[in-house]
Amino acid sequence: MNKSRLEAFSDGVLAIIITIMVLGIKTPDGTGFDALRPLVPGLLSYLLSFVYVGIYWNNHHHMLQATEKINGKILWANLHLLFWLSLVPLTTEWMGENHFAPMPLAFYGFVLLMAAVAYWILQRNIIKLNGPESFLSRAIGKDLKGKLSPILYTIGIISSFFVPWVSGLVYFLVAVMWLIPDRRIESKI
Repeated sequence: MNKSRLEAFSDGVLAIIITIMVLGIKTPDGTGFDALRPLVPGLLSYLLSFVYVGIYWNNHHHMLQATEKINGKILWANLHLLFWLSLVPLTTEWMGENHFAPMPLAFYGFVLLMAAVAYWILQRNIIKLNGPESFLSRAIGKDLKGKLSPILYTIGIISSFFVPWVSGLVYFLVAVMWLIPDRRIESKI
């Protein structure tokens, strides 16, 4: 199977997700800087979500560049990932409008956790089809970031009900961890 349709469809869905997120930002009521103050939580949640979607887009691109073959399982695993990412605009707006209240913060973390699990499933299906000695399998290696992220998301989800600022910090730190250049795949392409 040719992977170009998978890449094009995924790129289109991720572009729509970002578009929906930006359309969820309300315009200020007024013309001064004071009018921006009520928008700060929404802008911060948008910024964090934009970074997350960008990280997924970047890593998805690199993963598919390292992939030779795809099959139906990979197509479904990719749709599974896109499903969870498509919920990011909803959780972003809910979290921002409610000033990072516990339940929206926990649900945001749950969506991030499920997207990470879906990415892992997609990655495993690609490696299974392409083989344990495939380019992607060798490039992934021990995947410490991939193993640590779900643990941190779980900590973030739980802490959102007890110490919400810790939850926000955890989500931010996971994003920073993935922003630090990961040259495993890129250096081998």
